[in-house]
Amino acid sequence: MKVLKFFFFFTIFINSINITFAKEPSELINGIVDEAASILSSEDPVESKIIKLNAIAERSVDINGIGMYTLGKYRKTIDEEQKSKYQKLFRSYFLKSFSSRLVDYTNPRINVVSQKKINDKYTIVNSVLEATSKRPQVKIDWRIYTKNPERPLIRDLIVEGLSLARTQKEEFNSIIQNNDGDINALFKTLEEFLIK
Repeated sequence: MKVLKFFFFFTIFINSINITFAKEPSELINGIVDEAASILSSEDPVESKIIKLNAIAERSVDINGIGMYTLGKYRKTIDEEQKSKYQKLFRSYFLKSFSSRLVDYTNPRINVVSQKKINDKYTIVNSVLEATSKRPQVKIDWRIYTKNPERPLIRDLIVEGLSLARTQKEEFNSIIQNNDGDINALFKTLEEFLIK
C-alpha cells in the first residue's frame, strides 16, 4: 500500500515539474506530432480519433487568437455579442476542419528540423512531412506564440510557404466584402459548413 502511495505522489510530482518548467517550442511540436501519429495509426473508430485529435488542438492551438486574426479589420467593427457568436462558430469550424483533414492520414511522419526565435512573442519551428508513395515531401513551419513561455501555443501553420491563417483571413474577408460588409454572411457560411 505504501508503495502504491509513493508511486501516486511521485507521478503527481513529476507532472507538476512538467507543468512548471517552460517547454521549448520544438518539444511542443514533437509531442503533438508523436501523439497525433499514435492516434491516427491506432485501430480506434474514426469518431474516437476525432475526439482525441480535437483534444490536442484545444490545448495546443491558440484558436481564439487565430480566429480574431482571420477576421482582419472587421474584428474592430463588430460588437461584443457578434464577437462572442463568431468565437463560438470559429472554434467549432476550426476543430471540424482540423480533425477532418488529419483523420485520413494513417501514419504521418513529421520530423522537426530546427527552430528560430523571431522575438519574445514568436518562434518558428521548421519541420518536414516525409514523402510516401502517395504524396511528396512537404515543408511545414509552425508559428508558435511564446509570450507565456510556460504555455506556448500554435498560431499558424505555413505549408510550403503558404500561411494557413492568412489564407483563411483572405477567404473570410472576401465573404464579408462580397456581402456589403455584413458579418452575418460569414456566420451563415460557418454554420453551413458545420451542418455538412
